[in-house]
Amino acid sequence: MNDLHSSKDEVTRNLRAWSAGDKDALDNLLPTVYSELHRQASGFMRHERADHTLQTTALIHETFLKLINQHDVDWQNRAHFFAIASKVMRRVLLDYARAKNRGKRGAGVEKVVYDETQKTSASAAKPVDILALDEALTRLEKIDEREARIVELRYFGGLSVEETGAVLNISAATVKREWSFAKAWLKQELLKTKDL
Repeated sequence: MNDLHSSKDEVTRNLRAWSAGDKDALDNLLPTVYSELHRQASGFMRHERADHTLQTTALIHETFLKLINQHDVDWQNRAHFFAIASKVMRRVLLDYARAKNRGKRGAGVEKVVYDETQKTSASAAKPVDILALDEALTRLEKIDEREARIVELRYFGGLSVEETGAVLNISAATVKREWSFAKAWLKQELLKTKDL
């Protein structure tokens, strides 16, 4: 437990030093955050089709490159970094899906598995259009920004209930309750768009 705590402190120290202009801090930061970014990306990619062409490593590298090019961010701590990482990862995946489907409106749309409870058999889970999911998530954000943020952190960022609670400074019970509501709401929204 002490190693985990010191690792979290090291990430926070390096982020703050990097924000203050210390270029060496970035070199120290990469090894400490890479495994967590890999865990997040792997969690998301586990829900993808087996023949998905975007590889986990490419998602991590693209996300990290976008993160290090964030010049106006005053990195507060590790949780802040991974919260922004989940937003960036979402954008990378959406950009990838849009680029892949440009000019083919609806044909060959990248599908993702939305229901995380069906981890044992991805083929049994119902696929969801990632672009439709993003549109529904944007609508949810207008209704309840925190619930949309929970979905983003859990689904796109791969954070656990406890990690999501830490990022948002709310209890695990609140995360669980709002995660359940948000999933149900999004499912209804996605069914509506499918019927159109």
